Amino acid sequence: MSVRGWRIRVRGQVQGVGFRPFVWTLAQRFGLRGRVLNDAEGVLIDAAGAGGDAFAAALRDEAPPLARVDDVEMVATDLADLPAAFEIVASTGGAARTRVTPDAATCPACLAEIAGDGRRAGYAFTNCTHCGPRFSILNALPYDRAQTSMAGFTMCADCAAEYADPADRRFHAQPIACPVCGPRLWLERDGAEQPGDAIALAAQALRAGQIVAVMGLGGVHLACDARNDAAVERLRARKRRPTKPFALMGDMGMIRACCAVSDQEEARLADPAAPILLLDWQGGGVAPVVAPGQPTLGWMLPYTPLHHLLLERFGGPLVMTSGNLSGEPQVTTLDGARSKLAGFADAFLLHDRPIARRLDDSVERITPHGPMVLRHARGRAPGTTPLPPGFEDRPEVLAMGGQMKGALCLSRGAEALLSHHLGDLDDALTWDEYQRAMADYAALFDHSPARVAVDLHEGFRPTQAGRALGLPVVAVQHHHAHLAACMGEHGWPRDGGAVAAIVLDGLGLGPDGTIWGGELLLGDYRRAERIAWLAPAPLPGGDAAQAQPWRNAMVRLDIAGLGDVADRLFAQLPRAGVRHAVAQGLNAPRSSSAGRLFDAVAALLGLCPARQSHEAEAAMALEALAAAHGPAEPYPCGATTGPIATDTLFRAIAADLALNVAPGCIAARFHASLAEGFCAPARALVDTGRAEAVALTGGCFQNAVLLSACMDRLAGYRVLQHQNLPANDGSLAFGQVLVALAQEN
Repeated sequence: MSVRGWRIRVRGQVQGVGFRPFVWTLAQRFGLRGRVLNDAEGVLIDAAGAGGDAFAAALRDEAPPLARVDDVEMVATDLADLPAAFEIVASTGGAARTRVTPDAATCPACLAEIAGDGRRAGYAFTNCTHCGPRFSILNALPYDRAQTSMAGFTMCADCAAEYADPADRRFHAQPIACPVCGPRLWLERDGAEQPGDAIALAAQALRAGQIVAVMGLGGVHLACDARNDAAVERLRARKRRPTKPFALMGDMGMIRACCAVSDQEEARLADPAAPILLLDWQGGGVAPVVAPGQPTLGWMLPYTPLHHLLLERFGGPLVMTSGNLSGEPQVTTLDGARSKLAGFADAFLLHDRPIARRLDDSVERITPHGPMVLRHARGRAPGTTPLPPGFEDRPEVLAMGGQMKGALCLSRGAEALLSHHLGDLDDALTWDEYQRAMADYAALFDHSPARVAVDLHEGFRPTQAGRALGLPVVAVQHHHAHLAACMGEHGWPRDGGAVAAIVLDGLGLGPDGTIWGGELLLGDYRRAERIAWLAPAPLPGGDAAQAQPWRNAMVRLDIAGLGDVADRLFAQLPRAGVRHAVAQGLNAPRSSSAGRLFDAVAALLGLCPARQSHEAEAAMALEALAAAHGPAEPYPCGATTGPIATDTLFRAIAADLALNVAPGCIAARFHASLAEGFCAPARALVDTGRAEAVALTGGCFQNAVLLSACMDRLAGYRVLQHQNLPANDGSLAFGQVLVALAQEN
């Protein structure tokens, strides 16, 4: 027998967040009968009774904390076999169209249980529908326990009762567990499990200055006492990481002991995503060698019960850095930890819940101009971004991204799904991880692309892999993709007009076959025109120019007629051979790279001129000097179209060096000069009506000093800047998707 009622479809982030028990509770409140279930499109509800409209409104307005409701469709219809009460029924399969929930930090209710005296007291794998692992344990959709890495843990009677009770906050919490039936934790030394409380043993090792490998949510971290100089130096030596800052974990008291924390920053730290957040360092609190020469520290709050228990038992801040060999992906397996990290860690804090997906920690910062995402990863991925108006009902596209900071993007329907950070793809193991992620996302989201978008550079591994798929290919210029990603993040309509995009990054192949990296583009999703750019200079030694900043400085000084200055500053370095190669055009491609310009100026100031130990080390040091000095007047630079010459800039810097002007002042003036050199012609494009707004994009805009200098010079203009997606190559694939879709008729 059928009754008149409603079929309601809810789409968005609605699985694994307690949405079905929420619906069940609402149905009791509004006196409805019917059913609710998960399927591959989201949540499906059949309901009958009075109050249907109010019920549908409450679905959106009162959704659970981790839910994101994109759409509620309600259709009046005849419903057959409707139960007399309201029921939660088993999930169904089908094509994957729902959003997967990112992993979420431990909620207050679970923390209270861990700290209490109930059956989950001190249990390191406590979770509920409002927190815990999601994407890191998911093998397939729909999101049910059998589809996760918890499938091998059979629920005990108590957990099964909670799981089956719609009124319990653990109703259908797929990772539900307790000490009786769930994952276990232990500490190993030399391959042997140690007797005793694993958390207490790990804390004891940390207090003794030892390094402990900690198996977490999306991989293994290496932890040590952040206050112990010797321990941190030992970790640096073992990881061969001499200067790159380490991430830190602490509670808010520990963080406030050494950093200024605004209300906005505290809220960001406490977000369910629990990112690493860069905070201004006030001095003290941790060993100086945690972040040598840097004015900021990268802090995160503990985001799993294991982290909370370890931090509380240890009683101080911890270095918490990725457990991996240099350049390789983070370790995620027990065997990988034991084999690859044996030379790094003195002890191993391990568990037996498999990690289905490697997820690095997200990295973010709050600037005076809003939030900034530096790495899109755990807690944010797999995030979806709405496609801008005009991109509806278009074929599915797979975008392959770039070679550095690899990430994929899939378009489907009215949204794009950007993958988690996959790393720099020069490393063979990272490339293997990228290929696994490509297959993983395709299967997990049942994605069937009609075309593939790739970077212009045929030498990039993602470009080669994209072309090998046998689909129609759209080749997208690197900086055009940056422009499109920034526009798309702001929902700029497909036919919204052109923007003036200041695109500053390391490098990307231009359509003219040269290496770009410092451009002012005028364009939209369909096309982009180069208006102004840094005057190209040779990159002596190709990749060596990126690793050794002095090479860029010497070339720029030589162009400015200041070879004698280069001879004095770099007297101990092999200048003659490099100059000969440049003169002969041997492995010295010309480039307009802003990243290499930063390296050159840093080298002039004596900042790691011979070799960088990690990417952007020189540029970060230069930013730190400029930030400590504060705003300064730019060196003379003419607003122009076409090539922006740098010889005048280098002559002015050399003159200041001769006068012993403070390095911080020179660094600040350089940032101001770069901002003025690009903002002046960008303003002109808006003033003359050729552009509707200015976009700031590319990896150099992770530099807060440069961002502020540009924003100051663009006051009164509409400015688009990255806030939710990385300005660097981490969002490149999103821009590629938009360019490819824009070329559809």
